[in-house]
Amino acid sequence: MSKYRSMLPQLNAGIFLTNASMNTTLSYKRNIDFPYSATFTLLFDQAGIEELERCYREYIDVAVRYGHGIILETATWRANSDWGEKLGYDRDRLLAANDRSVALLVALRDEFETERSPIVINGAIGPRGDGYVAERITAAEAEDYHHAQVECFARGEADIVTAYTLTAPEEAVGIARAAAVNDMPCAISFTLETDGRLPSGWNLGEAIEHVDAATNGAPAYYMVNCTHPIHLQLGLDAGAPWMRRLRGFCANASSKSHAELDQATELDEGDPIDLGARYRALRKLIPSLSIVGGCCGTDGAHLAAICDACQ
Repeated sequence: MSKYRSMLPQLNAGIFLTNASMNTTLSYKRNIDFPYSATFTLLFDQAGIEELERCYREYIDVAVRYGHGIILETATWRANSDWGEKLGYDRDRLLAANDRSVALLVALRDEFETERSPIVINGAIGPRGDGYVAERITAAEAEDYHHAQVECFARGEADIVTAYTLTAPEEAVGIARAAAVNDMPCAISFTLETDGRLPSGWNLGEAIEHVDAATNGAPAYYMVNCTHPIHLQLGLDAGAPWMRRLRGFCANASSKSHAELDQATELDEGDPIDLGARYRALRKLIPSLSIVGGCCGTDGAHLAAICDACQ
C-alpha cells in the first residue's frame, strides 16, 4: 500500500529534493554500461542493484543532512515498450523492472526515512521517443501507450508518477489521463531547448495551460528537467497564472544544448556553486519552486550546493 499517495508531502511548505543524474554518474564515473540510458536493466543482477543503491544513498544522505524531504525516482525512465523492444525486454520483464525499482525504494525508505526527511516514492516515466527530439504522438496514443506502466505503479507502493523530459504537451495529456484513470497522482516535467521553448516549439506556459485545459487540471504540479537554469529563465513569464503550477526543476549541470550533450564524450559537471546560486535566483522568480534536483552531469555535490544556496 502506498504511504503518501492520498496526501503528498511535497505539496506543503518546504524544500524537497529529487534524484541527481544516476545515468551520468554510473556511465562516466563508474564506467557501467547500459545502452540507451536504460538504468532499469541494472535491476536484474545484484551488482547492478548495489550500484543503484549507492546513488540513492548519496541523495538520501544530502536530504537528511539538510533536513529536507526527498522524492526518490525509480530507475524506469526507459522502461516502456519501444525502448524495451530495442533492448530485448518483453512486457513482463518491463513490468518486473517497474516492480523491482519500487521495491528497492521502499526498502531504502524503511531504512532511512525520518520525521524531518520524508521519502516519497516516484514512478518515473520517460517519453516514448528520444527525449531530445520532438515526438509526434496524439494524446489518445500516449494514454494507450503509457497506460501499462502507470497501472503497474498504481497497483504497487509508488506515491506518484512523474513523466520526465517530455517534448510536447500532447504526450503529457495522455499520461495525465492514464494516471487519472488509475487514481494515481501525477506530475509532468517538460524539457526546454536553449531558447526556452519545448523541442516541439511550444512555449512552456502554453504547454502547461494546454495540458491543464485538456485534463481539467489533473497534474498535481509541473516541472522542467534536462535544462540549464539560463534556458529555463528564457521561458518564464513573471506574474502569469501558469507560473503557480510550476513547482519543480531538475537542472543540467551544463549549459550546452541537447544536441551538444548528445554528442559529448566527456562529462560536463559545470560548477556546483554557480548552479546553487542560479537555483536561489530562480526561487525568487518562481515563488512556487520547492522541488529541486539535478539532471545530466549532476550528483550529490550539486544537490548539496543547491541546498546550501536555498537555505
